[in-house]
This record gives sequence, structure tokens and C-alpha cells, in this order.
Amino acid sequence: MHILKDLKSGWKEACASTEPVEIYFSGKYTLKHVELKGPCKGPVKITIDGQIKAPVNQKDVGGDHWIKISHVNDLTLSGNAIFDGQGASAWKNNECSKNSNCKLSMNFGFNFVNNSIVNGITSKDSKHFHANVLDCKNFTFDGFKVSAPQNSPNTSGIHIERSTSVNVLNTNIGTGDDCVSLGDGSSQVLVQNVTCGPGHGLSIGSLGKHKKEEPIDGITIKGCTLKETDNGVRIKTWPSEPETITITNLVFEDITMENVKNPIIIDQEYCPSNQCSKKQPSRVKISKVIIKNIKGTSATKEGMILACSSVAPCEGVDISNVDLKFNGTPTIAVCNNVKPKITGNVPKCTTMSNKKQ
Repeated sequence: MHILKDLKSGWKEACASTEPVEIYFSGKYTLKHVELKGPCKGPVKITIDGQIKAPVNQKDVGGDHWIKISHVNDLTLSGNAIFDGQGASAWKNNECSKNSNCKLSMNFGFNFVNNSIVNGITSKDSKHFHANVLDCKNFTFDGFKVSAPQNSPNTSGIHIERSTSVNVLNTNIGTGDDCVSLGDGSSQVLVQNVTCGPGHGLSIGSLGKHKKEEPIDGITIKGCTLKETDNGVRIKTWPSEPETITITNLVFEDITMENVKNPIIIDQEYCPSNQCSKKQPSRVKISKVIIKNIKGTSATKEGMILACSSVAPCEGVDISNVDLKFNGTPTIAVCNNVKPKITGNVPKCTTMSNKKQ
């Protein structure tokens, strides 16, 4: 079976049907870039079992997304398939965090996909992001898996941008970058029962670097476990940039940390690889943040770092019941340009000029 040819022909036939249609494949295949594009006349379900591999060399993949699905409503992508991006050879040349013209392919791209679900499948060793969600509405990952080593650069598990009503549920992510990252324009997103590690944590942002970014509003991260990650739950914005957008209505609740660096961090001086100047503070406004029931162990003495902007201080930050231990003793909290409302067992905020960079 030639899976590329058969997948395209199966998609064309299914997309033309007004009745629900299922496309099914099983086995082991190598697949080059494919784009499944709508609109379709009815619901389509794609079920794939087995192992699908991308070409090792980027030039043989043939696109910035290995598998791209766009302009589709009522899609189900399911099965127990492992989609192996075979990214190891590309990682040593991966400069996507510094180069906006990066040409490495993401395993999955979902663009303008609505009322849809991805269930059960595994994304392995992507050359770049594992799954990129752009301009989607009512989109759910449930039982999705991401697998890549800690040293795989710029391999965020799920990146969401300019999308509304997205759910990431019952998902296990181990990778070399953020497990879940929420870019500009993300709204009404629920991340629940996600296990993250290795990775850089569950991140909102970064924001403020690019012009014409859209606000982030209504993010809930709940019931998650982070294991030996570089960060826990994080908000990150760039300094010395002109954007004045907002990040608001955030909830971090019922989260367990296992030997996590920076378990709770607001970093408004985010500047990886010294790509920016810190002469001017971030102008991104963070407000209405609930941090509740965070427990476990920290790999750093500072269990909570709230490094807010001096020109746009964080407002409406409510913190309750934070119980984090470092080497068996309670962690400390470092807070700048924020006056949180404290309830229950929470480390007392101290102010430091040499806060986390």
C-alpha cells in the first residue's frame, strides 16, 4: 500500500461525502509531507494504527508541517499509531528559536480546524514542534502522547495560538521544550490531567516580541503533574518591546511538582540566548491570576518567582495553599512589582533586585 497516495484519495472521497466517513490504515509506513484540506461536506474520522515514519532528511519531508490538516470541521484523528518524525539528525542544526525562517517541519499542523478531536495517537521525535494549533475553535486533544528526549531543542509538545476553546486532556508529554505553550490569541483553554516531563513546563507565552499580537484570556491549568522539568507553570513576556497587550483570567490549580526547577514563575524579563535588551521593562499587562493548591518538591530554593514588570505591575493575583519543599525545607517566594492576595499556607514574598532572569 502506498499510504500517501491512498490517504490523499481516501481523504478526497471522504471529504466529498455528506455522510460520516472513516478512513482506516494500519501497518508500518514512511510518509512524506501531506496536507489534508477542507472544507468537507460531512464529518470525517481518520483512524491509524501502527507506525508512520517521516523521512530522516528535512528536504525529503517537503513542508514546514509533516502532516497538515486545514479548513476542516468535525474531524476525528485517532488510533494507536506512533508518528515518528525521526528528528534526531535535525536537532543539532535546530535554530528555530532564533531564526524565524526556520525550515524544520513540525509533526502536526492544525490550521482552521473546528469541532474536532485528536485521540490516542503518539507524536515521537519531531524535528520541530510536535503539534501546532492555529486559528482553531472547539478543538480537543484527549489521550494524546508526545515523546522526545530532553536534549531535543525547540520541540514543544502542543503549541496553541489564536485559537478558542481548546482542551488538552489526559495527555502525557515528554520533550525538550515546553510541554504545552500558549501563544498570542489563545482564549478559553483548558489543560487538565496532563503529565509533563522532561520538558520546560506548562507555559503561557512568550508574548511581547512581535507586533500585532493578540491578548491571552481565560486559561485554566488544572490537575497536572510535572516531573523534573526546567519550569513548572510559567508566564513569560519579553522586555524592551513595544507591545502593550494583556494576559488575563488565568487559573493554576491542583498541580503536583516532582523535583521541578522554578515551580511557579512569572518571568517578564524573558530573553533566551540574550536575543533582546533589558533596558526597558515589558509592557505586557498580567492580571486576574489564581494560583491554588500547588504541592510537591522543588529543585530550586525559590519555589515561587513573580518577576512582574515595573511599568505594568501584575494585578489581581490571588495565591492560596502553596506547599513546596526544597531538600526537605519549605521553599521561598520572590516577588517584584506585584502585591498578591495570600490565603492559607503560602511562603511570604520577599523582594530581590537580582530576581530570576
